[in-house]
Amino acid sequence: MKGCLSILLFCCLFLYSIAWNCEVIPGTLKQIDAGLGIEGGVNDNNEVFLFLGTRFERIRSSLKHFTVGPAGQLGANSSNNVFKFADGSFKLIPSIQLKQVDAGGDQIIVGVSPIDDVFCLNKDANNVRPSGDALWVQLAGKLKYYSCGPYSCWGVNAAGNVVIRRSVTGASCGGSGTFEAVAGALSMVEVASDGNVFGVDAQGNLYIRAGVTISNPPGSSWTNVVICPNGHKHVTFDLGMLYVICSDGSIRRCI
Repeated sequence: MKGCLSILLFCCLFLYSIAWNCEVIPGTLKQIDAGLGIEGGVNDNNEVFLFLGTRFERIRSSLKHFTVGPAGQLGANSSNNVFKFADGSFKLIPSIQLKQVDAGGDQIIVGVSPIDDVFCLNKDANNVRPSGDALWVQLAGKLKYYSCGPYSCWGVNAAGNVVIRRSVTGASCGGSGTFEAVAGALSMVEVASDGNVFGVDAQGNLYIRAGVTISNPPGSSWTNVVICPNGHKHVTFDLGMLYVICSDGSIRRCI
């Protein structure tokens, strides 16, 4: 009976995985993000790329993490300095240091510091271009990765524990004021512009959170998806397109 259940589980996962029609995109990356129809990422040399037409093209900047979404195009460099793209170039955002930054919420900026402190910046402050006087909000808790969507934010801490923060809005980037635990263990998590949630665990397994809706932001369970035969490193989703970085750095785009 156990063998039959194992075969049934394998078949279900296999059928789910082949539902995605994927193509290999030339190049290699270590991190990727997509939003508002724009896709970008960085490679192991901290070179920044944007997807233009059929391939990723390098742009003149050096970042270790790149993000794009309603809050704009932002990145963090190897010194944890944060930059936002404006007037044709990346401009330094003073008075804040982040190792990972996310632009996927309602025009809010969120991110985590080198010591895993969590910060966010409300919509109004972001839209006037963050300055040294920007009122960054520090959220209680420690995370190594933090990502926002239209109505909630998800994070992962150093131990791989997954959390969600509800009721996040442009005027209240802190949301409900607490992090709620979500079952599962991940090394990174991404919230898409439509609210869907994706993650990769420490073993390179890729997951989609099932049952996520505006009335039920935490969803119901994790569904394992196999896109890369050798394991997964990073994931993002936008406008029906799933972008996955495999463990070897190769890139796949799926619909």
